[in-house]
Amino acid sequence: MKNLYLVLFLFTTITIFSQNTLKGKISNQENIPLEGVNVYFDGTTISTISDSKGNFTIQYEPNANNILVISFMGYQTEYLTGLDVAKPLNIAMSVSKNELKEVVINTNELFTRAQKLKLFREYFLGKTNNAKGTIIQNESDLHFKYDKDKFIFTAFSDKPLAIINEALGYKIDFELVVFEVAFNKLSIASKDVIKNFYGGVSRFEDINNSTEVLERRQKTYEGSQIQFFRNFAKKDWGIKKFILLNDDNSIDPLKRFRIIEEEDFVKVEILPQPKGEIKNENLKDIVASYNIAFTELKNQKLLF
Repeated sequence: MKNLYLVLFLFTTITIFSQNTLKGKISNQENIPLEGVNVYFDGTTISTISDSKGNFTIQYEPNANNILVISFMGYQTEYLTGLDVAKPLNIAMSVSKNELKEVVINTNELFTRAQKLKLFREYFLGKTNNAKGTIIQNESDLHFKYDKDKFIFTAFSDKPLAIINEALGYKIDFELVVFEVAFNKLSIASKDVIKNFYGGVSRFEDINNSTEVLERRQKTYEGSQIQFFRNFAKKDWGIKKFILLNDDNSIDPLKRFRIIEEEDFVKVEILPQPKGEIKNENLKDIVASYNIAFTELKNQKLLF
């Protein structure tokens, strides 16, 4: 069972919130309006583009706390929080610096591109039935690097990844900010992975919202990582929900975590785990190690 990390979970149901209208104008540093700028809330289907005068309007739910993403080719992406519908936005985008990462072709590479793509798909898309039919349309835009000294595999793309998830009826544009897989030795095999994480922002587009697909989305959401972290932030634990465990013994989460609600986010303070409970000596620099369970799902490991 793979370790559960705080990542952006691509293939779960997306909540559409009640409608408010947020307005704004987008220009460059010379105050020239920018047309066709992508404006969207991270992890939702809520999106729009700016018009010829740089103006845009978009649905907004203040209590949702989603990040507003302003993205345009050739300009630095803007990420906005703490929005107020009563105050129209005035956004001045900056031209991107030449941040294209250097791609080095090394004839002495230990691993083939096919092996690297296989690893990326496994830890980015997953191995669920929904993920198996998912396609990254522009895999050629992906670049990989393997640090042979630190045993760390990284991936990056200068363009958003265009992903088609047929099973859940979504097209996803994902701006990959970070992707890293660490191994315990010089390897690219899953059995040697000790930790992994990725992050970025995503825009969803419905391509199929039939009854069957909607039911599949709901089933996928139940017990998912995104549901876990939402419940975690709300202190929502219990029977028919998520349960925190040490071995097979239930633990009171409120005695193990301190949840602090900030204006735009929720901060989780991890309290030190009692001595003797962390039994895996191979886990270095770990503050706490627990199992979690959701109804009848198998336990998963939660590391901090």
